[in-house]
Amino acid sequence: MRMAPPQMMDARAALMLGTLACLWGGTYLFVGVAVREVTPITLVLTRLVIASAILHGVRLAAGVALPASLWPRLLVMALVNNAIPFCLIFWAQTRIPVGLASILNAATPVFGVIVAHLARQEQLTGNRIAGVLAGFAGVAVLIGPSAFAGRGDWLAEGACLLAAFSYGISGAYARAALGGIPPLALAAGQLTAAIALVAPVALIAEAPWTMPFPSPPVLGAVLALSVFSTALAYILFFNILARAGATNLLLATFLIPIVAVLLGVVLLGEVLLARHLAGFALVALGLAAIDGRLLRRA
Repeated sequence: MRMAPPQMMDARAALMLGTLACLWGGTYLFVGVAVREVTPITLVLTRLVIASAILHGVRLAAGVALPASLWPRLLVMALVNNAIPFCLIFWAQTRIPVGLASILNAATPVFGVIVAHLARQEQLTGNRIAGVLAGFAGVAVLIGPSAFAGRGDWLAEGACLLAAFSYGISGAYARAALGGIPPLALAAGQLTAAIALVAPVALIAEAPWTMPFPSPPVLGAVLALSVFSTALAYILFFNILARAGATNLLLATFLIPIVAVLLGVVLLGEVLLARHLAGFALVALGLAAIDGRLLRRA
């Protein structure tokens, strides 16, 4: 089987990608506020329920069908694109800053390139190999020697990296198994499938009915997370996937840390270490190499 060359983005896809990055960059801020009062898996479940209801309403209003034959594939997508990464990142954000969580998640395209190559979807060219190596070097700098010395929250940092790997798998899976399906059907269907996966865990492990009702700032963060960073974001997600391919879609993580870091510093008073910025610089260089266009223009 001959692998296709990487897809390129047109202007419309690039604009949608920038918007998606801003929406997902806000995710880390909203989660950072919400986990102060809401436990992580319950927050994931709440996000999924609200966003799913909105997307199904939009889907029905638009007359978009959701065939029953899609549900097995949607369950797989929900597992790798929602249930696993959401729970890992939300838990990690109870222990590490907003900015660091988003920077670690910037490794997603590095994993996505590797998965797409192993799945024989896209060629692993020389510049992409260099990008992968630079990306992993950046991750090593981000984690730092403290992990090997027993210092630092390497478990939370590792959870963010595992979430990034899961996102990498989801991009390749969506391209292989979910092509040609209307974006609204995919977005609404996968979030509904994710509810079925997350709800039992939240109900058994966290007993959300025993928690006090969240304060107005936290409630606002939960609603913003669900409406803007989930419902609207996933409509864009699948539209970009159809127009520009899985690897280009994952390049949104190049911009997400910039948005998240700025929001964390300005609104939450967070401070990032020098090694975090140096690590992100290496990851950004890797993403530029993976994409190739910035280097060609330079």
